[in-house]
Parts: sequence; C-alpha cells; structure tokens
Amino acid sequence: METKYYTVKRIDGDYAYLVIEEQPELDEKCVARALLPPEIQEGSKLKYEMMTYYMM
Repeated sequence: METKYYTVKRIDGDYAYLVIEEQPELDEKCVARALLPPEIQEGSKLKYEMMTYYMM
C-alpha cells in the first residue's frame, strides 16, 4: 500500500478536509475526525499508511 502525506486544510465539526502535500491544487479529501489523531488542528501534517492516519 502506498504512503501518502496530507495537510489538514480546515476542520468543520466532525470532519476534517485534507489536501495531498504534493498536489495541494487538487480537491480536498473529507475525512471523519474519528479516523484521525485526536490532536489534529488546521495546518497539521499527517501520514496515511496501512489505512491509518498518523501525526508527523
């Protein structure tokens, strides 16, 4: 499985909107906050690997 790196662009209630670091001009990815580390905030860097998000 491929490793991807994201930045949290914005948080809206129970969802966070992520952008791929290498291609920020692409559409945002909406992810339920329950699937993300609890300490995320706007601007946080995330690593997605093996179907899990990790703080960087």
